[in-house]
Amino acid sequence: MNMTKWEYWTEEFTATGFFGGKLDMGLFQDRITQLGSEGWEMVGCFDTAMSQGATRNVFVVFKRPY
Repeated sequence: MNMTKWEYWTEEFTATGFFGGKLDMGLFQDRITQLGSEGWEMVGCFDTAMSQGATRNVFVVFKRPY
């Protein structure tokens, strides 16, 4: 049985604004499109919360066959 092996990449995006939560969507879209063209598939996306639930960072996880 030949099992596919995967490699993983995690990209971090910093949210801006006094209370956080604002991403530069142009930068975000350009970067995930670039990674997609390199064979990376997005498999997860999550944010980190500060006090009061404000977002500070967004992490995106990608995988591709190794």
